[in-house]
Amino acid sequence: MDPARAEPLIRFAEEIRPRLRTSADSSALEEVESRYAELMEALEWLPEQARVDDAHQLASNLVPVWIATTRIDDGDRWFTRALDGEGASTASRARALYDHGYLVFLAGRYDMADERFAEARELAEALGDSNLEALALGGAARVALDGEPEEAVRLLRRAVAVTAGVPESPGRSSALHVLGVALQMSGDLCGAREVMLERLEAGRAASSQSIVFVESANLSMVERKLGNYEAAESLSRDAVRIAVSRGDQMAIAWVLNGLAAVSGAKSQYERAATLLGAAEAQLERAGGEWPPDERAQYEETLAALKTAAPADLERWRHAGRGMTPDDAAAYALGE
Repeated sequence: MDPARAEPLIRFAEEIRPRLRTSADSSALEEVESRYAELMEALEWLPEQARVDDAHQLASNLVPVWIATTRIDDGDRWFTRALDGEGASTASRARALYDHGYLVFLAGRYDMADERFAEARELAEALGDSNLEALALGGAARVALDGEPEEAVRLLRRAVAVTAGVPESPGRSSALHVLGVALQMSGDLCGAREVMLERLEAGRAASSQSIVFVESANLSMVERKLGNYEAAESLSRDAVRIAVSRGDQMAIAWVLNGLAAVSGAKSQYERAATLLGAAEAQLERAGGEWPPDERAQYEETLAALKTAAPADLERWRHAGRGMTPDDAAAYALGE
């Protein structure tokens, strides 16, 4: 690696990240895949050249790639080593702490994630960086969803407050996203629906497929709980289409889980159990763990199926686990 090769790679990662959010297909991920080895080489080379902040920025731009392509362990190893070193500015270290926390949160390592979010928040407050403070508060709220949804709501209200003057802040957007989930988990379904609908409409207006996908999936959960099964299924199917077209392996597990919940609520037990098995297998392939809201939905569906169809549940579930991701997606969409 040398500067002539590294600089274009840094620019490429910076330019590709917005496309990862807005793209309706897997083309952006495929471009990263074709250059992944080079990107990782640059990530190792930059700190050796005392360019730690540039390395942190490159890693930050790779976070959605690590999540979507079953490479959370790659990011975890890099951030762990980098954060043990020196040479980073305070702002760069604060952002790296948040990014590492987010990665390990999705791998189910909540204690480590909480530590990273807490340190990132402390540094962000000292810097007066309201965007990063909101991101760190949102991260802490994600952890709090695992048993303390009311505390998560409190943290998220704080995140929204500190970004009141910066409506386009990514930290504010993230906080509002998690707030919808926290309200749902705390029992305020109408409040959750209001937040999610507003974000879904904003995502559609901005042609942001990542927002449309995630809010469709979340709103499906709310509509199902409100008994609006047809609306819930339509939203879940939209989420499946987007996740599959974008090639986001972690997201595919979540949306199959959501569609299984809707199918179970509609007494379509074989379909629900098959989708649940497919979701389980996909999550294992992606190297993740259920986030708190997805785990609650998964456990609720599984418990209902054990009551409704105990004799056939494991056979149906096993059939789903044996599906390839493409077969599971086709089954989910009835194609």
